Amino acid sequence: MKKVLLSLALVASAQAFAADELHLYNWNNYLSDATAKRFEAYCKCKLVQDYYGDNEEMLAKLAAGAKGYDIVVPTGFAVEALVKQGKAQPLDKKQLTALGNIDPGYMNGFFDKGNVYSVPYSFTTTLLGYNETQLKKAGVLDKANSWALIFDPAVLGKIKGKVTVLDSQRELMSAALMYLGKPANTTNPADWNAARDVILKAKPYWAAFNNQSYIKELTVGNIYVAFGYSNDMFQAQQDAKKAKRPFTLNFSLQKEGNTLSLDNFVVLKDAPRKDLAYKFINFMLDGKNAADLTNEMGSGNPNKAAKPFVKPEIAKVAAIFPGASDVGRLQQLRDLTAKDRRELNKVWSQVKLK
Repeated sequence: MKKVLLSLALVASAQAFAADELHLYNWNNYLSDATAKRFEAYCKCKLVQDYYGDNEEMLAKLAAGAKGYDIVVPTGFAVEALVKQGKAQPLDKKQLTALGNIDPGYMNGFFDKGNVYSVPYSFTTTLLGYNETQLKKAGVLDKANSWALIFDPAVLGKIKGKVTVLDSQRELMSAALMYLGKPANTTNPADWNAARDVILKAKPYWAAFNNQSYIKELTVGNIYVAFGYSNDMFQAQQDAKKAKRPFTLNFSLQKEGNTLSLDNFVVLKDAPRKDLAYKFINFMLDGKNAADLTNEMGSGNPNKAAKPFVKPEIAKVAAIFPGASDVGRLQQLRDLTAKDRRELNKVWSQVKLK
């Protein structure tokens, strides 16, 4: 009987090893298939990804009790929220052998002093991607460097039905606030109401709120302007080039300012496989692996060891790696108090329901 039990235990152990899985809850378009496959070969495990298109979506899912994820990739203010909710696991930095590869300028952020819970992974800017060819035909290409392209009815009238915007409370409200010359992080109700009014005046000219398919819609020419993330716009641009589309796609920062999102690896407190989580973070801290994030996905990179491997033509794109003249106009979103969140939710409900 003991031999039978031992045999069964060995079989169970082998099955468990064969089924080793790391569950990553990640942004869309934030890890290439090639990099994922290399990690699986490295760790001799399976990488299972689930995706979200907005920090609020991820936070709401975890708050509702979603289990089984090992790592999430929240933007700074969402790191704050996860810590407050008791969802984040303090990091064992002895296991993070390549943490020194991160540029110190991206460490010790306002959202996690001392990086107790988070490891910087990537950064993006939230901006406008656009069909240069069609905007030139419509006579509004000169507005591509301004939020007027998605908020000014006089401009929108020339491209009606060809614009999509993120279905993201914080990002869309922030863009409207910056268009009005207000700080992206204001909590002044009057500012929020003014931003709401700007959005409501522009809304009839938009095709849709879209977090999921705007890359494809822009790539095939169904829309002319998309409000979204810089890495997504890079992907659309590359896809259009490969498909030899009869138009040119581009993306740029806006003169009124943009939000910058520093996204981070956070291990969840109830992560089933913390061991694999550390393996994954260390793998992505390697300079060559980190460079793939930029070269293949078009994301900005806080990893100084990746710089020698980043393609020069990407390194010079200001929307991916903002220059000194752009940095002053970039703002990182901060977490809101429970009271402010409730008030903003009310304003957002008015935006979506009207």
